[in-house]
Amino acid sequence: MACSLADLGFYLCFMIARIVNMHFKPECLEEFLDLFQKYSNQISHFPGCRMLNLIQHQEHPGSVSTYSIWESEDDLNNYRNSTLFKTVWPATKVLFQKSASATSHQVLFAEPLFQ
Repeated sequence: MACSLADLGFYLCFMIARIVNMHFKPECLEEFLDLFQKYSNQISHFPGCRMLNLIQHQEHPGSVSTYSIWESEDDLNNYRNSTLFKTVWPATKVLFQKSASATSHQVLFAEPLFQ
């Protein structure tokens, strides 16, 4: 992780933000939420994971996204190649109404969550 406190009051960072947009069958949303609750602690404590959030579209409750911050692309790839991911992802995919989409972004700066 390459972050430093800038004079402007925010952190300059070069971490990776990963956003995964998922669309669940209406009857499968609760099952996914249970799955997320079961594994979220393991994911958020995976080496290199700095943050894990689950967000839901306000108008389309079946549209849910994960927003995670990773120290590096290598850390993200290590997770994606892990036994944990290979357990969670197949169990999640079968609940989809349509295919998921994922994008990675470089975090250029971020304000601290708590001051």
